[in-house]
Amino acid sequence: MVDHLVFFAVREETAQEAAEDLLSSIQALKDEVSSAVDLSVGEDFSGRSGEYTHALFVRFEDRDGLQEYMQHPAHLTVVEKLDERTTGRIVVDYEF
Repeated sequence: MVDHLVFFAVREETAQEAAEDLLSSIQALKDEVSSAVDLSVGEDFSGRSGEYTHALFVRFEDRDGLQEYMQHPAHLTVVEKLDERTTGRIVVDYEF
């Protein structure tokens, strides 16, 4: 199994509707990318995430599934939105 974790910070000036659209687009990847076994995204509520406001978790059967996800047109559209609406992100992929 492979887990893909992304921590990101939505820009302060991002309109609420644009932030909600980003999260909806990310959530839709669960149904759009067949290799995604599980997916969740949400806003941090603990205040312990430093500069990051949100996190994304995606699980795949293997590295090939992750590669399919990374190249999928729906994922590439989400990446464009992330580039526009966030100040930065950190990505961690690990196999277990």
